[in-house]
Amino acid sequence: MSLLELFVDVDDFCQLFLSIWHKRLLSDGSKKRRRKGQLSISEIMTIIIYFHQSRYRDFKTYYTEHVCKYLCTEFPNLVTYERFVALMPSVFGPLSAYLKSLYGQCRGISFIDSTALAVCDNHRIHNHKVFEGVAERGKGSMGWFYGLKVHLVVNDRGEILACQITAGNVDDREPVPDLCKHLFGKLIADRGYISQALFEQLMETFNVQLITRIKKNMKNRLLPWLDKLLLRKRAIIESVVDQLKNISQIEHTRHRSPINCFINILAGLIAYCHQ
Repeated sequence: MSLLELFVDVDDFCQLFLSIWHKRLLSDGSKKRRRKGQLSISEIMTIIIYFHQSRYRDFKTYYTEHVCKYLCTEFPNLVTYERFVALMPSVFGPLSAYLKSLYGQCRGISFIDSTALAVCDNHRIHNHKVFEGVAERGKGSMGWFYGLKVHLVVNDRGEILACQITAGNVDDREPVPDLCKHLFGKLIADRGYISQALFEQLMETFNVQLITRIKKNMKNRLLPWLDKLLLRKRAIIESVVDQLKNISQIEHTRHRSPINCFINILAGLIAYCHQ
């Protein structure tokens, strides 16, 4: 998606969303001055999302060396990098709603998985203060880490259906009921989601059938041929995670603010949805 197409799509969404959003914000009784800044909400969102479609590895270099030099005509009211970083938290709400508007449709076959997002090297866990109280130690297929988890549900086309960000020590099965509220049919997962209680809850509440492989120490059970084929297709969601980490760059250890970390993750998911 080109920069112009991205901005038009984001701006059309903002025109519909912001007016409704401002009416529903909670108030403490004081008057709020909603003065227009140099950059509009849609311009800030576009710059953040477009970063994940570029080849730059860090946002500062992207903003100072690319946006400020080559996109001045597209964004004539650019601010300094420091000011832009200060403005980023203001688009957290619109980014979250925009991502939800890009979700795909459930087609009866869904895949669920989680991926670890380390926020620092394991050797620096004791000295790391930025995510104190937010990130936690967890263990994944690649070993121990300190950070967050992103839980994803995609359909058979690789379109995101639901997502949730949790601390790194949260069990993969805990967010599943919230992620399955708008699903139906079959939900394909790995062995980490094995749970008889979860299976029964999904069937009774959402009419969703959880399908997983069995562990080596479990009794063998017969599976329909279709379910066996679907278990082989779990590579779909694994390829989605690979794109999010290596192309959209939702994981790095240079964050200096938890809120901007969440914005980086949201923008990476949005950039993937536009691919």
